[in-house]
Amino acid sequence: MAWSEHVVVRDGVRLVCRDWGGTGQPVVLLHGLAGHAGEWEAVASRLASRYRVVAVDQRGHGASERHPRDVSRAAHVADVVAAVEQLGLCRPVVFGQSLGGHTAMLTAAAYSELVRALVLVEAGPGGPDPDAAAGIGGWLDTWPTPFPSREAAAAFFGGGPVGAGWAAGLEVREDGWWPRFARDVMVCSVAEAAERSYLPEWKRVACPTLVVLAQSSFVPVREADEMLRQGPATVAMSIPGTGHDLHLEQPGVLHAALEDFLDGLA
Repeated sequence: MAWSEHVVVRDGVRLVCRDWGGTGQPVVLLHGLAGHAGEWEAVASRLASRYRVVAVDQRGHGASERHPRDVSRAAHVADVVAAVEQLGLCRPVVFGQSLGGHTAMLTAAAYSELVRALVLVEAGPGGPDPDAAAGIGGWLDTWPTPFPSREAAAAFFGGGPVGAGWAAGLEVREDGWWPRFARDVMVCSVAEAAERSYLPEWKRVACPTLVVLAQSSFVPVREADEMLRQGPATVAMSIPGTGHDLHLEQPGVLHAALEDFLDGLA
């Protein structure tokens, strides 16, 4: 399904959103660290037959501002609020994967009147991880950029739908295919989230919540158990045979889970 592009500007930072249209309940999709709005294509095109679906290239990513001065958690939350308000999305379901899920959670915690419901995919309150920023930097340093082709990039990222999804986030230049983000911006973007647990914010989430985890989840079992024990009215599920990028691996299964959850809201 075709999508249109909108530009949202907040505090001088340009944010680009993909809008698949639709006239139903608004749904806002937030990608993870080093991701891009286009990775939601398979899920968004399915949802758009019944819902107003918008995906945001978050600051520092994709077609949005490449070098924002502020990459704090608060800045990311304020960007979501700006997109909701400027695009006229009345009480959306805010849906995020990985670090985008963390942003979605913080948005729901801080703006209960704004968010109808919350969906977290491979995301949770997290906890202190002093090695997280260095680990992300080291991982990005392994990328053999520029890639000679998008196909070579897809193979590097593991092939299949996951490799294709990551490769789709690259841009072509004269010398090859490059990430649409700056390495140091990614490192800084994850640093604050890894400073502490955001369980207090999770406890303030008041809206209906769906948590979708992979079989090989990045979210520790102890953290997931604590989320269910201390959080809001939450439906939780795990999708067999999947990893952290389950939205790319199994978009049809994820869509079915979302439809059930969204139908329950009605």
